[in-house]
Amino acid sequence: MHAEIIAVGSELLTPERLDTNSLWITAQLNLLGIELVAKMVVGDDRHLLAGAVRGALARSPVLIVTGGLGPTEDDVTREAVADALGRELVFVPELLEAIQERFRRTGRVMAEINRRQAYLIRGGEALPNAVGTAPGQWVRDGERAVVLLPGPPGELKPMFTDHVLPRLREIAPPLVICTRVYRASGIAESDLDQRISPVYKRYPEVAATVLAAPGDIQIHLRARSSASEQAERWLEEVGGRIEVILGDRIYSRGEPMEAVIGQLLRARSATLAVAESCTGGLLAERITSVPGSSDYFLGGLLVYSDRAKRELAGVQPALLEQCGAVSEPVAVALADGVRRQTGATYALAVTGVAGPGGGTEQTPVGTVFIGVAGPEGAGGRRFRFLGDRERVRAFAAQTAMDLLRRRLLGL
Repeated sequence: MHAEIIAVGSELLTPERLDTNSLWITAQLNLLGIELVAKMVVGDDRHLLAGAVRGALARSPVLIVTGGLGPTEDDVTREAVADALGRELVFVPELLEAIQERFRRTGRVMAEINRRQAYLIRGGEALPNAVGTAPGQWVRDGERAVVLLPGPPGELKPMFTDHVLPRLREIAPPLVICTRVYRASGIAESDLDQRISPVYKRYPEVAATVLAAPGDIQIHLRARSSASEQAERWLEEVGGRIEVILGDRIYSRGEPMEAVIGQLLRARSATLAVAESCTGGLLAERITSVPGSSDYFLGGLLVYSDRAKRELAGVQPALLEQCGAVSEPVAVALADGVRRQTGATYALAVTGVAGPGGGTEQTPVGTVFIGVAGPEGAGGRRFRFLGDRERVRAFAAQTAMDLLRRRLLGL
């Protein structure tokens, strides 16, 4: 069985608001073995929404519509779904009484416009809302099911868990979807897929998706079966072969790089400090985004200018003059300097040209030097990352942490 989601709300079509409900709903559907095949966002337009509902129901047996169940004129979900199904809306006095009672419990008088929330699509079932005023709806249309849910996550989630999941269990076939995620670094997306595609193509029961971000590639494996044991066996077979092919390029089964190096540092009772130039604090921000990172992260220096590199990290003026701020010797000196200043076990340093200007023939835009210092000594490497300023900075931060991971693992 598969399903679709329509998120309703003109605000979701702006840069300021994101539809996060569909991500949570998708996870709940997968637990039942129901696969999401499409989702869309539609503004507060009754005609457009009705057309979207008709299209979804022509393809999928389950449709979940979120948002647009409020009392105002731009809340058009009830009307649009009724139009799509060719049914009328029926006023339900019991729903109105429940809404009025909720207002009374909070010491408020219900506005007249809230009466709109007491209308139910003919033949549908009202889904109680324990948190807000908008009831949801469960509507069967032959073999198809349409679910209407309120938009606020605090109302949607308990309604879905308490009233939608039990109904879906009754109509969903016995099927489970199991997933496995790998994260890899130090290899291009095209190279990675070329290496592993012969493996996952041999298993039609396993769907593989490769997702790329700067310096970080995710491999998502999904297996469907009537029994979770069989699905897990397929994942183990495919995943095991992928692990052999990619080797130490795989750094986790889903956790971000900053969490992985945190675990490695904690296991060794080691500490870390950073010195950043072109990344401007991005590396430290990612490291400290992990809860409990104060166990191993001591601090960092933002050394954007040559003066800061000299006075804060102790880089020798002659080294800056001879090699330039964007160079391997300076990256190593920065790592050594911040390690010495903080007393950390390990230190990372980043200096480079993030762009769009500032590049030269010798150090073009995208050139980054990363230094790593530790008890075993200090060293540096040169990299060239392509893309805009933010992409270069993201690559630099990810690559710096990967170099530390490899140092900690002795790779």
